[in-house]
Amino acid sequence: MISEMSMMFSRMIGTLAVILVISAFIGGSDVVSRLIDNEKRWKLSVIAGLLGGIFGMYGNISGFDLNGAIISVRDIGPMLAGFTGGPLGGLIAGLIAGLHRLTMGGITAKACVVATCCIGSICGAVSAKWKTKMEKPYFALLLSALMEVFHLSIVLVMVKPFETALDIVRQIAIPFIVVNAIGFVMMITIITYTERQRDLALERSRLQSELEVATVIQHSLLPRINNDYPGCKNLDVSAFMEAAKEVGGDFYDVFYVDPTHLAFVIGDVSGKGIPAALFMATSKITLQNCIRDTSSLAEAIETANNALCSGNDAEMFVTLWVGILDTENGTLKFVSAGHNPAVLLRDDSPEFLKVKNGFVLAGMEDMVYKEHTVQLQKGDMVYLYTDGVTEAENNAHQLYGDDRLLRCFENKSSSTPSEMIENVKASIDLFINGNSQFDDMTMLCFRWADKNDPEKTSA
Repeated sequence: MISEMSMMFSRMIGTLAVILVISAFIGGSDVVSRLIDNEKRWKLSVIAGLLGGIFGMYGNISGFDLNGAIISVRDIGPMLAGFTGGPLGGLIAGLIAGLHRLTMGGITAKACVVATCCIGSICGAVSAKWKTKMEKPYFALLLSALMEVFHLSIVLVMVKPFETALDIVRQIAIPFIVVNAIGFVMMITIITYTERQRDLALERSRLQSELEVATVIQHSLLPRINNDYPGCKNLDVSAFMEAAKEVGGDFYDVFYVDPTHLAFVIGDVSGKGIPAALFMATSKITLQNCIRDTSSLAEAIETANNALCSGNDAEMFVTLWVGILDTENGTLKFVSAGHNPAVLLRDDSPEFLKVKNGFVLAGMEDMVYKEHTVQLQKGDMVYLYTDGVTEAENNAHQLYGDDRLLRCFENKSSSTPSEMIENVKASIDLFINGNSQFDDMTMLCFRWADKNDPEKTSA
C-alpha cells in the first residue's frame, strides 16, 4: 500500500512539475497580454479556459489507471482557469478537460466530467468575488483541498457499485488531495508573482517616461544662454547643470530686470527628484516676479520667502544666491540666503565673496535679508555654484572642498566663463574618479568688462 501511494505521489508530482514550468513560462512572457484587449474581458476568460483545458488534458494523458479510474492532476487546469478567467474560463477548461477524460473511458469517466466542470465553475465564481483572498496561499490551499474532496464525493455518489467507488477513493484520497492542493497553491503563487513583476515593469516604464518628460520640461525652464542671450556686449555668461537623478532641485536663472540691470540667480532646493523639481519651478517663477516688482533686492527676497512659506506643506526649502548687475557700470548687488559664497576672480587671484548668510527661503516667514554690493572691475569674473560642487566625493569619501575649487581659478583671468566651468568640471571628474554622486551640480559664471573693452568687443 505504501509503495503504491509513493508511486502515485511520484507520477502526479512529475506531471505537476511540467505544468508548473510551462505556466511559469507563459506567465513570465507577454504572449497572452498581447492577445487580450482590456475592454473585452471575455477574451481573457476564453484564453484562460483554453490554456486550463490543455493543462487538464495533459493531466489526463499523464495520469495512471487504477481499477478503471484515471488518477491525475487534471483539476488544476480548470481551477487555474477559474482563478484567472472567472466562471466562464473555469467552465471552458472544465468542459475541455472533462470531455477529454470522457473519451478515455473508465468507471469514473462520467463522474470526473461532472466534477471537473463544477470545480472550474466554482473556482471561477470564488475568484470573481474574492480574487485577492485566493491569492493568499492558505486560502488557495483550503479551497483546492475542498474542491478535491468535492471531486471524490462526486465519485462516491455517481460510481456504482459503491464498494468499488469507496475502494478507489480510499486508495487515492491522500495523494489526490495533497498534490492537487499544493500544486494549485504553487500555480497561484507563480501567477501572482509574475503579474506583480509585470505590473512593476510597466510602472517603472511609465515612471521612466514621465521622468524623461520632466527632465525636458525642467531644462526648458532654464534660460538658453547663447550668443543672442543675454545679448550684452560687455558681458560673457555660461552655465552648467547636472542632476544626480533624472530631475533635480538645482536651478539657475538669468533675466533682465530692466534694460540695464541683469539678474543672476542660482538655487538649491532641499531633496531630490520630482518633488524638488516642482518646488524649484515654483521658486524660480516666484523669485522672478518678486525681483521685477520690487526695487529693493533685499525686500524682493523677503517677499519671495513669505510667498514660498505660504502653503509649504511639504516643508521644503531652497538656498539661494541672487545678484543684480548694473551692465552700465559693473555694480553688483547681491543677497545670499543660506547659499555657498560666490567666487570673485580678479587679476588671477580668486576669493570667496563671504558675507553673513541670510536664512534659507521657505524655512521661516518674515525673515530679514541683507543686500551686499561689490564693484566689478574690467575683466572680473563671478562664479556661482551649488553645494554639489564642493561636496562631490571620491571613493575614499573625501569632499572636493573649497580649497580645490579656488585652485581651479588661479591664473585663469584670461579664461572665458565657459572655459572656467569646463576647468572646474574636469577637476571634479579627476577628483571623484568615477564615483557616483548623490547631489545635483550646477554652475553659473559671468565675466564683466567695460563697454569699450577692446578684448571683449573683438571676442
